[in-house]
Order: sequence, then structure tokens, then C-alpha cells
Amino acid sequence: MKRVLLFLLLLVAAYQLMAADLPTRPDPPTLVTDLANILSPAEEQQLERKLVDFFAATSNQIAVVSVPDLQGNAIADYAVQLAHAWGIGSEKFDNGLLILVKPKTADSRGEVYIAVGYGLEGVIPDATSKQIVENEMIPYFQNNDMFGGINQASTVVMELAQGEYNYQQYAKNSGSGGFNPFIIIIILFFVLPVIFGSRRKGVYTAGGRNSSLPFWLALGMLSGNRGHGGSFSDFSSGSGRFGGGGSSFGSFGGFGGGGFGGGGAGGSW
Repeated sequence: MKRVLLFLLLLVAAYQLMAADLPTRPDPPTLVTDLANILSPAEEQQLERKLVDFFAATSNQIAVVSVPDLQGNAIADYAVQLAHAWGIGSEKFDNGLLILVKPKTADSRGEVYIAVGYGLEGVIPDATSKQIVENEMIPYFQNNDMFGGINQASTVVMELAQGEYNYQQYAKNSGSGGFNPFIIIIILFFVLPVIFGSRRKGVYTAGGRNSSLPFWLALGMLSGNRGHGGSFSDFSSGSGRFGGGGSSFGSFGGFGGGGFGGGGAGGSW
């Protein structure tokens, strides 16, 4: 029994040592804490206003934190510990979410992680967090647009949290997609015969003799039938309601003690 108690005490002590390396909560409280200086002052202010307005309207707390390094920790562990230590979200609803970014340097790859509080795991499951990282954030980060990736991801998270669409709809509209079998049948049995028939007969079309217009029509049908490979933009109605100009629903008074159990996902570039 004594050995078990000693082991538990050692675990608690180890956790406290690890937590001691975490950045302290901002004072005065803010939802954007840019310790790695990846945002300009104007970008930081715009993002803060957007997140504060969303919090005032919905009570959901989305925090964005950048750190220059992870001090040897896995980003998933670091993000969950930080979110839990700061208490992002309310204690009653655990409706917090943390977007943690460690920028790319000459010596290390860039990493990002979305940690989701207990109360939001149902609307933003781990697979969806992974899709947001890969579709909305990393493409921007690879072009050195840190604000663009964070801003886009926060918009998608807001719309999911508000129920403007669900994670199945997001996955359907943001995935790589595929070919519709019906479109393929049309191309094989109608478009291709027109292409080759026009060439054999030498008929005139809108583009002139032996025009390749049917070919470009087929190509357009194929490309138009593919899903999104990058940023998600089919549902963007909610993005204009938060952080649009100087208006605000309220102010951010501080984190409320929300809990995190390890939900979320990340990626690197």
C-alpha cells in the first residue's frame, strides 16, 4: 500500500513539474496569446475581437496560443495540459477549445494542435479536428500565412460549435472527394462519342472546325465534380457575425475552469 501511495505521489509531482513549464494565464485575460510572435498587432487584435464576440454570443471559449517551443513535450500532451491548466471554457459546460501553434524554425518543424473540451467533443470529434488542421491550417502555414490558417480554422470551429452544419457535412464538403459514377457514365457514353465523332466527320462547332469544345466540356465536368482539396468554404455564413469591424457583443472576463480529457488532433508542416 505504501508503495502505491508513493508511486501516486511521484506521478503528481511529475505532473506538477511538467505543468510548471507551461506559460501562465494572461493577465489581463485574453483569448489570443501570441508568445511566439507569429501575428502582427493588427492580426492579433482582429482575432481577439472575433473570439471575444463569439464567446459573448455563445459562451464557448476558443483560445489561440502560440509558443516558440514545446520544451521537449509532445504537442498533444502540451496542448491538453495547457488547456486544462488554464481552464478554458466554463466549468459547467466544459465548452472550451484551444488552438496551439508552434511555428516552424530552422531547427524544427512547425506543429499545430486543436484540443477540444469535454463539452464540444460531440460536435468536433477527433477526426474533424484532424481535418480542420490539414484542410484549413497547414496549407496557409506552408505559405507562411499564420494568421490566415488560424483565422480560417477558428471560423470553421465556430460554425461547428453553433450547429450551422455538423461534422459529417464538413467532412463531405472539405474532403478530397471522388468521381460521381453518373458523371462518368455520361462522359463515356455521350461526351467521348461526340469528341471522336466530330473529329472523324470534320463538323463545325462553336470553336471552329474540329473544335475541342466537347473535350473541354468533359474536363470541366470532371473538375467540377471533385471535392475540395484545400480550404473549406461551402458554409461561411457565420464567419461574418464575429469580429466584423469595431462592433462587439461584450468582453472577455477570463477563463471559467473548463475540463479537457485528451480530445483533439494535430499535424505538422
